[in-house]
Amino acid sequence: MQTVVIVVHLMIVSAMIGLVLLQKSEGGGLGMGGGGGGFMTSRGTSNVLTRTTAILAGLFFLTSLGLSIIAGAERRPRSILQDTSSPSAPVSQPANPGGTAPLGPGGVLDRLSQPPAQPAAPAAPAEPQAPRQQ
Repeated sequence: MQTVVIVVHLMIVSAMIGLVLLQKSEGGGLGMGGGGGGFMTSRGTSNVLTRTTAILAGLFFLTSLGLSIIAGAERRPRSILQDTSSPSAPVSQPANPGGTAPLGPGGVLDRLSQPPAQPAAPAAPAEPQAPRQQ
Protein backbone atom coordinates (compact mmCIF):
# COMPACT_ATOMS: atom_id res chain seq x y z
CA MET A 1 0.00 0.00 0.00
CA GLN A 2 2.79 2.38 0.91
CA THR A 3 4.55 1.77 -2.41
CA VAL A 4 1.39 2.63 -4.37
CA VAL A 5 0.92 5.87 -2.44
CA ILE A 6 4.58 6.80 -2.99
CA VAL A 7 4.27 6.24 -6.76
CA VAL A 8 1.09 8.36 -6.93
CA HIS A 9 2.80 11.00 -4.78
CA LEU A 10 5.79 11.16 -7.15
CA MET A 11 3.51 11.45 -10.20
CA ILE A 12 1.66 14.34 -8.54
CA VAL A 13 4.96 16.04 -7.68
CA SER A 14 6.30 15.78 -11.23
CA ALA A 15 3.01 17.06 -12.71
CA MET A 16 2.96 19.97 -10.29
CA ILE A 17 6.56 20.89 -11.14
CA GLY A 18 5.70 20.87 -14.84
CA LEU A 19 2.61 23.04 -14.33
CA VAL A 20 4.49 25.58 -12.25
CA LEU A 21 7.19 25.83 -14.90
CA LEU A 22 4.57 26.37 -17.62
CA GLN A 23 3.06 29.36 -15.84
CA LYS A 24 4.26 32.80 -16.71
CA SER A 25 5.21 35.17 -13.94
CA GLU A 26 2.68 37.76 -12.76
CA GLY A 27 -0.32 35.64 -13.69
CA GLY A 28 0.17 35.72 -17.45
CA GLY A 29 -0.34 31.97 -17.88
CA LEU A 30 1.35 30.61 -20.98
CA GLY A 31 1.32 34.14 -22.31
CA MET A 32 1.97 33.08 -25.87
CA GLY A 33 0.77 35.74 -28.22
CA GLY A 34 -1.32 34.40 -31.04
CA GLY A 35 -4.59 35.48 -32.49
CA GLY A 36 -7.24 37.32 -30.59
CA GLY A 37 -9.99 35.39 -28.84
CA GLY A 38 -10.45 31.68 -29.08
CA PHE A 39 -10.86 28.72 -26.78
CA MET A 40 -7.48 28.84 -25.03
CA THR A 41 -6.77 32.52 -24.66
CA SER A 42 -4.06 33.80 -22.39
CA ARG A 43 -6.53 34.47 -19.61
CA GLY A 44 -8.28 31.10 -20.00
CA THR A 45 -4.98 29.22 -19.99
CA SER A 46 -3.93 31.03 -16.84
CA ASN A 47 -7.14 30.02 -15.07
CA VAL A 48 -6.78 26.38 -16.13
CA LEU A 49 -3.15 26.21 -14.99
CA THR A 50 -3.92 27.92 -11.69
CA ARG A 51 -6.84 25.62 -10.91
CA THR A 52 -4.92 22.51 -11.91
CA THR A 53 -1.96 23.56 -9.77
CA ALA A 54 -4.28 24.13 -6.80
CA ILE A 55 -5.87 20.69 -7.27
CA LEU A 56 -2.46 19.01 -7.53
CA ALA A 57 -1.28 20.89 -4.43
CA GLY A 58 -4.30 19.56 -2.52
CA LEU A 59 -3.60 16.01 -3.72
CA PHE A 60 0.06 16.43 -2.75
CA PHE A 61 -1.04 17.47 0.74
CA LEU A 62 -3.37 14.47 1.04
CA THR A 63 -0.78 11.95 -0.15
CA SER A 64 1.80 13.45 2.22
CA LEU A 65 -0.61 13.02 5.13
CA GLY A 66 -1.43 9.49 3.98
CA LEU A 67 2.23 8.54 3.83
CA SER A 68 2.88 9.91 7.31
CA ILE A 69 -0.13 8.02 8.71
CA ILE A 70 0.96 4.78 7.04
CA ALA A 71 4.52 5.18 8.34
CA GLY A 72 3.29 6.03 11.85
CA ALA A 73 0.92 3.05 12.02
CA GLU A 74 3.85 0.61 12.16
CA ARG A 75 5.64 2.54 14.87
CA ARG A 76 5.01 1.53 18.46
CA PRO A 77 5.66 3.93 21.32
CA ARG A 78 8.29 2.68 23.74
CA SER A 79 10.08 3.93 26.76
CA ILE A 80 13.79 4.61 26.95
CA LEU A 81 13.76 2.68 30.21
CA GLN A 82 12.56 -0.52 28.53
CA ASP A 83 14.38 -3.80 28.60
CA THR A 84 17.09 -3.92 25.94
CA SER A 85 16.14 -7.46 24.97
CA SER A 86 13.32 -6.07 22.84
CA PRO A 87 13.35 -6.87 19.11
CA SER A 88 14.51 -3.35 18.26
CA ALA A 89 17.76 -3.83 20.20
CA PRO A 90 20.90 -4.33 18.12
CA VAL A 91 22.06 -7.91 17.72
CA SER A 92 25.73 -7.29 18.43
CA GLN A 93 26.83 -6.26 21.90
CA PRO A 94 29.28 -3.38 22.32
CA ALA A 95 32.78 -4.10 23.51
CA ASN A 96 33.01 -4.54 27.24
CA PRO A 97 35.87 -2.33 28.46
CA GLY A 98 37.62 -3.29 31.65
CA GLY A 99 36.67 -6.96 31.43
CA THR A 100 33.60 -6.57 33.63
CA ALA A 101 30.76 -9.04 33.43
CA PRO A 102 28.09 -8.33 30.82
CA LEU A 103 25.08 -6.41 31.97
CA GLY A 104 22.32 -8.53 33.44
CA PRO A 105 18.72 -8.58 32.27
CA GLY A 106 16.39 -5.79 33.20
CA GLY A 107 15.94 -2.15 32.41
CA VAL A 108 18.28 0.76 32.80
CA LEU A 109 17.09 1.42 36.35
CA ASP A 110 17.89 -2.18 37.37
CA ARG A 111 21.39 -1.82 35.99
CA LEU A 112 21.98 1.47 37.74
CA SER A 113 20.88 0.07 41.10
CA GLN A 114 23.45 -2.76 40.94
CA PRO A 115 26.77 -2.12 42.69
CA PRO A 116 29.67 -1.60 40.30
CA ALA A 117 31.82 -4.65 39.62
CA GLN A 118 35.27 -4.65 41.25
CA PRO A 119 38.05 -4.38 38.67
CA ALA A 120 40.66 -7.12 38.67
CA ALA A 121 43.86 -6.25 40.51
CA PRO A 122 46.62 -5.17 38.12
CA ALA A 123 49.52 -7.55 37.69
CA ALA A 124 52.51 -6.78 39.90
CA PRO A 125 55.15 -4.88 37.96
CA ALA A 126 58.44 -6.62 37.28
CA GLU A 127 61.60 -5.34 38.93
CA PRO A 128 62.79 -2.04 37.58
CA GLN A 129 65.33 -2.38 34.84
CA ALA A 130 68.10 -0.04 33.91
CA PRO A 131 68.21 1.15 30.31
CA ARG A 132 70.56 -0.80 28.09
CA GLN A 133 73.58 0.78 26.46
CA GLN A 134 74.37 -0.06 22.87
